[in-house]
Amino acid sequence: MFNDLSSPASLVATRRSGKPRDMVGPGPDTAQLQRILFAAMRVPDHGKLAPWRFVVISGDRRDAFAAMLQEAWRSEHGQDDRADVAAIDQFAKQAPTLVIILSQPVLDVKIPVWEQELSAGAACMTLLTAAHAEGFVAGWLTGWAAYSPHVVQSLGYPGAKIAGFVFIGRPGKQLEERPRPAEEAIISHW
Repeated sequence: MFNDLSSPASLVATRRSGKPRDMVGPGPDTAQLQRILFAAMRVPDHGKLAPWRFVVISGDRRDAFAAMLQEAWRSEHGQDDRADVAAIDQFAKQAPTLVIILSQPVLDVKIPVWEQELSAGAACMTLLTAAHAEGFVAGWLTGWAAYSPHVVQSLGYPGAKIAGFVFIGRPGKQLEERPRPAEEAIISHW
């Protein structure tokens, strides 16, 4: 297993996902968030199509975001109870910073949609790594809202897909290492 923490690769090797519900402030300031987003824009992008978009949900818009999610839940599930509303509210308001990454492939070009979707996934991962490099912890979540046409429409990107909700903050408690696959189980040489 990789354990040379003096290597430049240690930045990636030491990154850990944090649980957004456990994150505390302060989150990134404007300049830090700009650097994080700039790094995420530098992912491989065959054809220079920029097939992803970033929507930052600012702190003063979290209540409105929660209300939109609750409306989407009701329209798609036809019901809600106090537990649903509480869970949606908690999701919308956790962690100091929220960036939604959308996959928005450019159609009618020679670059396959699959490659463009992979680029959006790379943007998510690079955003996580850039947040770590800036001294924060981040968590990449999906869930029902990521697959909701109502949510995508409300964000202003009909036809796009939500690649993830990335929450950024500081760890409220010690991050734990999770089990990782054994190298021999996933690496082969041909």
